Amino acid sequence: MKVLVLGGDGFCGWPCAVNLADQGHDVLIVDNLSRRKIDIDLEVESLTPIVSIGERLKAWEEIGGKPMRFVHMDIAHEYQRLLDLLLEEKPDSIVHFAEQRAAPYSMKSSATKRYTVDNNVNGTHNLLAAIVESGQDIHVVHLGTMGVYGYGSHRGATIPEGYLKVEVPQPDGSRFEEEILHPASPGSVYHMTKTLDQLLFLYYNKNDKVRITDLHQGIVWGTNTDATDRDPRLTNRFDYDGDYGTVLNRFLMQAAIGYPLTVHGTGGQTRAFIHIRDSVRCVQLAMENPPTQGERVKIFNQMTESHQVGELAKKVAALTGAQVNNLPNPRNEAVENDLIVDNRCFIELGLNPTTLDDGLLKEVVEIATRFADRCDRNRILCTSAWTKTQAQAIGTAS
Repeated sequence: MKVLVLGGDGFCGWPCAVNLADQGHDVLIVDNLSRRKIDIDLEVESLTPIVSIGERLKAWEEIGGKPMRFVHMDIAHEYQRLLDLLLEEKPDSIVHFAEQRAAPYSMKSSATKRYTVDNNVNGTHNLLAAIVESGQDIHVVHLGTMGVYGYGSHRGATIPEGYLKVEVPQPDGSRFEEEILHPASPGSVYHMTKTLDQLLFLYYNKNDKVRITDLHQGIVWGTNTDATDRDPRLTNRFDYDGDYGTVLNRFLMQAAIGYPLTVHGTGGQTRAFIHIRDSVRCVQLAMENPPTQGERVKIFNQMTESHQVGELAKKVAALTGAQVNNLPNPRNEAVENDLIVDNRCFIELGLNPTTLDDGLLKEVVEIATRFADRCDRNRILCTSAWTKTQAQAIGTAS
C-alpha cells in the first residue's frame, strides 16, 4: 500500500513511518520540520540526540529497511503543492500527524494559540479539500486526542468510541433515538483544534464520502519501538520540557536525574495512556482496516489503560526512590476526575496492549540516565499557564 505520512518526522510520526515501511508499505514522509524549529525557539532539545531527517532515512536504508522518501512541505500553507503531490503519487492512505501536538505550548501566548489554530485547522482542511479536488478515493487516518471528550464530566460513565446515543424529545411527547458525535469539551487551544478536526471530518465524510478514521489517542509514553531501536540514528525523540514532555516520560526522566517528580495540583487527574509501541501498531491496524465507501467516520479510542497522575508519581517513586513534589497546577482543569474508556475496537482488531509494568518503566529510566547530561534543568518546570491567576501562582511557587 502507498502511504503518505504527514508529520512523519515527529515523536509519533517517525516511529509510525518506520513501522509501516517495516511492514512492507511504500512510505512517503511529508513534513515541514516545524517541531525542530520549535526546539530552537524554546531553546531546548530532545533528551535523546536525534539526527536530521536525511540521516534517519539513510540509516534505515543502510540496515536493510524498505526505502522511504521525504518531501519538505507545509500542508497548511502550500495547498497547490499538496494537491499536485496527491495527483502525482496517488496514495492509498494518508496518515495525518501534521499538527502542533502540545496543549501547554498552545497556551503559552497569543502567538502560540494562533499558530496552533492556523497550522492544525488549515492543515486538516487543506488535506480534505485536496483529496476531494484530486478526485481520488484516499483513506485518511488522523491522530486525534482523548482530550476532545474533556476530563470533568464522566463520573461513573464509560466514554464510547466517538459517538453517543441520545433520545430527542418531540412536541407530542414521543422520543426518537439517534447517534451523535460525543459532546466535545476541549481543555486547551490544542484540544479545541482537534474538536474542530472532528467537525471537518464529519462534513467531508457526509458531503464528499471521504473515508476517514479518527484516532482519539491517550498520552504516549516510552521512546523507541523495536524498529527504531535497530540503529542509534533511528532513535526517536524524548521530550522532557514543560511544554512538550508527556507526564509519565517527564516523571521517569526526573527520577533518572534525581529531580523531584513534578505533580501539579493534587495529582487527582486521571488520564488515558498508551505506549509508543502500541501507538504505531494502532495506526497500522486502522490503516489496514479502512471504513467502506459511504461508511461514516470511524472513531477509535487509542489507549490501553487509565491512571491517576498522583498514583503514577507514587509508582515511579517506589521504583526509583525519587521524591514527589506537589506544585501549583498551570492548567484550568478539574481537581480530579474519573476516566473509564471503551477501547474494544482495537482489541477486536488484534491489539495486544502493552501495560505499564516495571520493566518498561526501567527501560525509559535507563534511556534518560544515559542522556542525563543533555538535560537543561531550567526547562523542566511547566510555566505555560492557562490563566493569569495560575501564572501568578506559578511565579509565587518558583
